[in-house]
Amino acid sequence: MPPHCDSLDGPVVTAARRALDADDVNLLLPYVHADGEDEVREVFALVRTVRHEGTTAREVADRLLFETVVRVHRAGEGAPFTGLKPAGLDVGPAIPLAEQALADGDAAELVELLTGAVRSEAERRLGLALAAADEAATGVPQARRWVEAMLGLQVWAHGVHKAVHGGGHGGHDTDHEHPDEHEPATPDRGPAALLRDHPE
Repeated sequence: MPPHCDSLDGPVVTAARRALDADDVNLLLPYVHADGEDEVREVFALVRTVRHEGTTAREVADRLLFETVVRVHRAGEGAPFTGLKPAGLDVGPAIPLAEQALADGDAAELVELLTGAVRSEAERRLGLALAAADEAATGVPQARRWVEAMLGLQVWAHGVHKAVHGGGHGGHDTDHEHPDEHEPATPDRGPAALLRDHPE
């Protein structure tokens, strides 16, 4: 789940605040799995009955709702509830840009961030593999470093590709998910070929 779903300024608690302000639990229900809807409805109804009994009662009741809905939200993802996190956490650059894209209807800055990060990491990993390949024929340890760098690039690229085409929030798969049998093949240039005439 996104790193701020369980924070006091995250989307789940924000939806709970809106639902309380509007006195409409339906604004909150889309954030929980259907199996948890009844529990959220029950707690929401309970909270509504005590919020008017004073500032302290309101704060305690609201906190109960926030904790309940985040717990149920996480349970729907198969994740444990570890408590509410404070507002203002550093969630990195991607989530704010994704939120801005949703607000503006323009993903240009988000795309620039993500493609730039992928390009930079791909070039770094490729550089490591190419540098290791230059020394791979000089001995088993050197060839082993090349294998680690070569497979590291492939596995990383495969993981990025699966992340791009795979499930989103909650890790649910989509029709674009590619089965694992399409693991990247090891290139023909293997350590055995490199070392055939160069024993350690």
